[in-house]
Amino acid sequence: MTAPGPAARFRELHRAGEPGEALVLPGAWDPAAARIFAQAGFPALATPSAGIAASLGHRDGECPADEMFAAVARIVRAVEVPVSADIERGYGLPPAEIAARLRAAGAVGCNLEDSVAGELVAAEAQAAFLAAVREAAGPQLFVNARVDVHLRGSGKPGAELLDEALARGRAYIEAGADAVYPIGAPLADLAVLARELPVPVNGLARQDGPSVAELAAAGCRRVTFGGGLAARAYEGVRVLAEQLRTG
Repeated sequence: MTAPGPAARFRELHRAGEPGEALVLPGAWDPAAARIFAQAGFPALATPSAGIAASLGHRDGECPADEMFAAVARIVRAVEVPVSADIERGYGLPPAEIAARLRAAGAVGCNLEDSVAGELVAAEAQAAFLAAVREAAGPQLFVNARVDVHLRGSGKPGAELLDEALARGRAYIEAGADAVYPIGAPLADLAVLARELPVPVNGLARQDGPSVAELAAAGCRRVTFGGGLAARAYEGVRVLAEQLRTG
């Protein structure tokens, strides 16, 4: 029997594990970091757009598409485990080109967020965009639909944010999303989303909380770190630089 390819393995990882367990995807910002995480035994990786941008000398959100996809390709080539790519909202590229570039880079999945320049995209427009990416990419690509209402909806009551996150999550799933990523949602809201939505919910682990264990206990079946791991690595470099400077 032929062994399943990277895309099939990645999809299966989201179905494995017991309730209260999560697939943990470290965010590798360059090939060296990717190799370290893979050698540590993680079965799959994610790429953080913020971490890659920093490694290439750009601010978060300002990395050109060509540089981002090239960086993803280098990370994919460096390891034998499946890699999913954070590509923000696709850099203004048409869905067919997004699918082609992901395929060329070797990524088995992607994050696509529903805000641009700090503003939420209309849910209907985002659902149509996700459906177009799904059609262009085919069924193998694992699409993780980011829901930014908790990140961008400051000033709204918490109940309204949760209701909108649920509505957007359902619309994105109907459009073909394989997972939903309600970034910035509190643990109580994540628990509701995980209970109500029929796909894995992606939680964001941060150094100042919530932790991987807390997110998994809330029902998140997938945990990522955004640019947090890269930021912690660069903080270590800053500490080292200060030590070298002061002798």
